Amino acid sequence: MHASLCVCSLIPRLVTRTRLVLVIHRIEDRKPTNTGRLAAQCLATSEVVVRGHEASHNDAIVFAPGTRPVLLFPHEGARDLREALSSDPSSDPVTLVVPDGTWRQASKVRQRVRGLDDLPCFTLPKGLPSRYRLRAESHDDGLATLEAIARAFGILEGPHIEEAMLEVFGAMVDRTLWARGEIAASDVALGIPEGAQRHDPRAPVARPVTL
Repeated sequence: MHASLCVCSLIPRLVTRTRLVLVIHRIEDRKPTNTGRLAAQCLATSEVVVRGHEASHNDAIVFAPGTRPVLLFPHEGARDLREALSSDPSSDPVTLVVPDGTWRQASKVRQRVRGLDDLPCFTLPKGLPSRYRLRAESHDDGLATLEAIARAFGILEGPHIEEAMLEVFGAMVDRTLWARGEIAASDVALGIPEGAQRHDPRAPVARPVTL
């Protein structure tokens, strides 16, 4: 994203009882279209763990005592997050572990990161289609990582948290599409900043002409 379109000033700092641990694959961490990092920046009680480096394959995630860690991913046997947590008598705050990467990378987190293999697994209830239009989605009901986290926090913390996260997400997506020339300025959520410039990273770089 061009610097003039930066969404940093729009990022909220949301204080929640629920804690986020984002487990991001090292390849995903370098992608400019990644949304997991943006989600972590929105939440004051968040931690980012980068996996996939050979030197760190023995690292394990250690959870603070007095918290209830759960994994958000639709593995076989995963329970509905809304129903399972509403019926659980535990009063401990939840630590929501979210894998970030391609579907294949995310599905392997349980086996690749020590400390996650025995966590209870939860999934999101069906909701609205994804608003993410920057990449092709391999699953019809797939969501961007930020969207999934926002919906989960909407269940665990309340709709105001989900709405605040989705607002900056919408601005990030729309500004990127505007920069690519794919949508009009009037269609950009929260508008275009003054002095913003279009910059399509796919466009060929003009070479200087030597006379």
